Amino acid sequence: MAIRVLTRPTSHRVIASTCKPPPSLANPKLRCFSSIHSVFHRYGFPISQIPNLLSKNQFLLNSNASDIEKSLKILCPSVLEFEFLKDWEMGISNVNSSMVLNVLEVSRKFSLGPETLSRCIQRLKGLGFSDGTVTRVLGGFPMVIVMDENGLGERIQFWVGIGFDTKQIDRIFNLFPSILVFGEFEELGFTLDATRREVVRDPSVLRLELGELSRCLELLGSLKCRVPIKEKIYSEGAFRAGIEVKRRVDCLCRYGLIRRDAFKVLWKEPRAITYEIKRMKFDVLWLVDVPEYLGVNFEKQIVPRYNVIEYLRSKGGLANKVGLKGLIKLSRLIFHNLYVKPYPECEIMFGRFAGDVEVNNKHPVGMWKLFKPKKYPESSKEDLENIKGLFG
Repeated sequence: MAIRVLTRPTSHRVIASTCKPPPSLANPKLRCFSSIHSVFHRYGFPISQIPNLLSKNQFLLNSNASDIEKSLKILCPSVLEFEFLKDWEMGISNVNSSMVLNVLEVSRKFSLGPETLSRCIQRLKGLGFSDGTVTRVLGGFPMVIVMDENGLGERIQFWVGIGFDTKQIDRIFNLFPSILVFGEFEELGFTLDATRREVVRDPSVLRLELGELSRCLELLGSLKCRVPIKEKIYSEGAFRAGIEVKRRVDCLCRYGLIRRDAFKVLWKEPRAITYEIKRMKFDVLWLVDVPEYLGVNFEKQIVPRYNVIEYLRSKGGLANKVGLKGLIKLSRLIFHNLYVKPYPECEIMFGRFAGDVEVNNKHPVGMWKLFKPKKYPESSKEDLENIKGLFG
């Protein structure tokens, strides 16, 4: 006898409906926002400010909550404690967040306490620095905290020796707080007199950051170029050569190269002097593959070829795009045969092989007479008979 078990399908529908998550948790974006929100809340961020923080930094919403939590654990969690911040009251005005962040980072790295920072601030004030300059120095060069008093005094005496008074020195350090890296110059073997001469000659030296000059000198030491080129680079000394490298790197970076590629370009082409790449309407990234552009004569070699290519492009005479490599790598004769010879109107643009240029004779008029073969007198019948008799 079969037993039929009766079930109520409606009960299944009720149970299934109760298992669905709430709408707020069903949306993956809302779940991500909720988890990130809770992470920031656990680390002490005010609830009212977290939405504003996330809206201004959209990349956080695309990050994993666990990765954000790992980052927050690394970021000096003590700064979230009120008692910790109270101990770090600095006694100076105009304190900004950048300065606080840099100071706390250095202090955490070297396990320094508030008393070390307090002594550093007192030393800076004792040297005549205003509160604004102290803030700028701590924000721009926080490693001043670990400098000894003698080293700091030598930096100030350097400027006194040049002839600046206390107010002028205060203004210099306010504008260029990173000039405390002048100790690096001594480590590189430059005397204070040499440094003083370069500062007086070119005040842009004051903008050097820690490690910049040593990186430039390292590049110069690894150059593989002809001796005359290297002698020209070092003609005014190693210090000036390093500054010139920095200026050229900065110039290339302003046009869009990253610093690594800028150093690479200068290493491949030490003769780099001119930077008219923008006028040629080429992308500056071409320089990474064609650094020779910076070493050729711009007016004599680049402009004529560019004018020919632009003319042919305007007339539709180019099947393929000609890049910077096509202007530089081809020899003058090959470029002439490819782009100039088939189009007589381009001869004048190109210059040297112009059709109306008269080719000079190799020798002056009249010299051809000296190269004519010498004529000998014809043999007589008597001579012929004697020769026949001799060999007959």
